Amino acid sequence: MTKQRQRPAPAAADPHGGLPVLPGLAERFAAAAADPAPEPSGGGPRLRAAACGYWSRRGLWTHQDHVVAAPGAQPLLLALLAAAGGDVLLSRPCAAWYAPLARLAGRPAYHAPAPAECGGVPDPFALLETVRRVRAEGGAPRVLVLSVADDPTGTVAPPELLHEVCEAAVGEGLLIVSDETWRDTLHDPHDTVLVSPAEMLPEHVIVLADLAGGHAPTGWPAAVARFPATGRGMELRDRVLTTIGALRADLPAPVAAAAAYALTEPDPVRERARAAARAYGAVATAAHDALTGVGVLCLPPHAGRHLYADLSELREALGARGITDSVELADHLTRRLGWPVVGGDRFGDAPHTLCVRLTTPPLLGADDEQRQDVLQAADPLELTRVADALNRFAEVFRELARPSADIP
Repeated sequence: MTKQRQRPAPAAADPHGGLPVLPGLAERFAAAAADPAPEPSGGGPRLRAAACGYWSRRGLWTHQDHVVAAPGAQPLLLALLAAAGGDVLLSRPCAAWYAPLARLAGRPAYHAPAPAECGGVPDPFALLETVRRVRAEGGAPRVLVLSVADDPTGTVAPPELLHEVCEAAVGEGLLIVSDETWRDTLHDPHDTVLVSPAEMLPEHVIVLADLAGGHAPTGWPAAVARFPATGRGMELRDRVLTTIGALRADLPAPVAAAAAYALTEPDPVRERARAAARAYGAVATAAHDALTGVGVLCLPPHAGRHLYADLSELREALGARGITDSVELADHLTRRLGWPVVGGDRFGDAPHTLCVRLTTPPLLGADDEQRQDVLQAADPLELTRVADALNRFAEVFRELARPSADIP
């Protein structure tokens, strides 16, 4: 029987994920701090204009009327799901906050397994099978939430696969919500092709981007959504604005000012984003090598700050240590690594799969000075502190993989 345990939900923001705040962001924040008024509901003209520029530079022409801002992706997605109605389709695994928000909006959520090559999107055939099953059981699937640059797996969906998924979803009448929070965190932009579903099927896609993915501190929550330039898109936008207004989910003026500055992407913001992606990519690749070296199944990371590890091949050795599910595994790794590890049950996987999400920011350092050193390093792995942290990480998993006869 599957163990059922009540545990606090993981924090939306990684407590170890903070990089030093850019001076330009801090200056805009401080300059607006004397203004007690919030932004207009859904974001003021300056912030929405900056969002339009951000998307236009990525090939998605956008008008201010098509943009809504909120203090974080969570209230935006909650309002979106409430506005769209119907049941919600998710990949398995998917971000830990998708399914709880669907439940909070009163929308049943169903998972379709991701393909073997990436996370963030469901396998197109599994998606169709899930939609038809839900309808046969009396459900009304209407929304697919996907993530082309994925949390928790750190992978990027190949364009051809993404196109198949989007065509299948639209063919079944689903609205697509594309979470693109991590799209600007590609570890090697020259080696990874990222395409937005809104480039493929613009009339059927709402794009969601949380600035905490790569442009602003996690403690200053700000997110923007881009709606299709259609009658349905504007209707959904109006409903979302109504919900945001009812929730009073408005941005404080300092956060809005910093977010607008970040979205214009001046040179310091661009340089920071590139340096952070390079650093996260270096430690994520090294951590991936350590995991696969002891038999852990893990897709190579290409974006973001996370790895998703499947330790089912080590089940016998784990069982000898009394670790039989992802809940126990996450608890054990949290103790041994010294930072939060989240079990796969939070991402839609069954506990017995022995999956966990591993975060890489703790490998960069413990304070602003150490993390700044990593950002400035030509090769972060050559820093003694980073190398030592990776060695400790690898040793934890080598220890787990040892046969039961070797347990002290």
